[in-house]
Amino acid sequence: MEFDLTALLIICPLIFVGGLVDAIGGGGGLITLPAYLIAGVPPHAALATNKLSGTIGTTVSAFRLWKAGFLKIGTAIPSVICALIGSAAGARLALLVPEDAFRLLLVFALPVAAFFIFRKSSIPAEGEPMDERARTVKLCIASAICGAYDGFYGPGTGTFLLLAFTLWARLGVRDASGQMKAVNLASNAAAFATFALSGEMLWVTGLIASVFGIAGNYIGAGLVLKNGTKIVRPIIILVLAILFVKTAWEFLA
Repeated sequence: MEFDLTALLIICPLIFVGGLVDAIGGGGGLITLPAYLIAGVPPHAALATNKLSGTIGTTVSAFRLWKAGFLKIGTAIPSVICALIGSAAGARLALLVPEDAFRLLLVFALPVAAFFIFRKSSIPAEGEPMDERARTVKLCIASAICGAYDGFYGPGTGTFLLLAFTLWARLGVRDASGQMKAVNLASNAAAFATFALSGEMLWVTGLIASVFGIAGNYIGAGLVLKNGTKIVRPIIILVLAILFVKTAWEFLA
């Protein structure tokens, strides 16, 4: 289904909404991955193609942070290397899981990821002093673990990285956001490369969807919404409910 107009009519609006949600409050992957599954894309191809559109969107965000001076490439290199290794390993593991088992895993894992994202702690604006070697070790450990999760599954990775970098490695939110984007871009790129080599990628579908993802991120970044999270949560819950009902129907049919 390299080019399926009906599937694109389902995927593209949801990718746009996912980009919008991600720019407002994070967690856009909880919409973008189900978008492909709801449209009937097989689980491995859905995960692979979602990495294509996700990598392009993350590249745009990372570039904006770098231009603003929040992303310091030199200090992010150790974490980036750990994320690359973890993500490639996670993606390889995902490809080894049978399609039917992986579909069930996704259906049950999506609400779990949503639960942890919705319960995220408040993020401190300012960092705290810490031995730099200890901080680097913590950043590398968090990057490797979140990278592996991103390669295997993905939704919520940016949020989990931001929480780890601020609450555990004690970075301020601006420095943490820059580091997070560099690491998230690396993990997306490693998973993307692994899936691309596997032959699971739907290139035309993913590139078309990427345009909508970029538009959603761009518009979302420019919005100032007082109650942004109140808008985000119902959208995510609705998409997860649709995915759950669709998958349950297919297994019972």
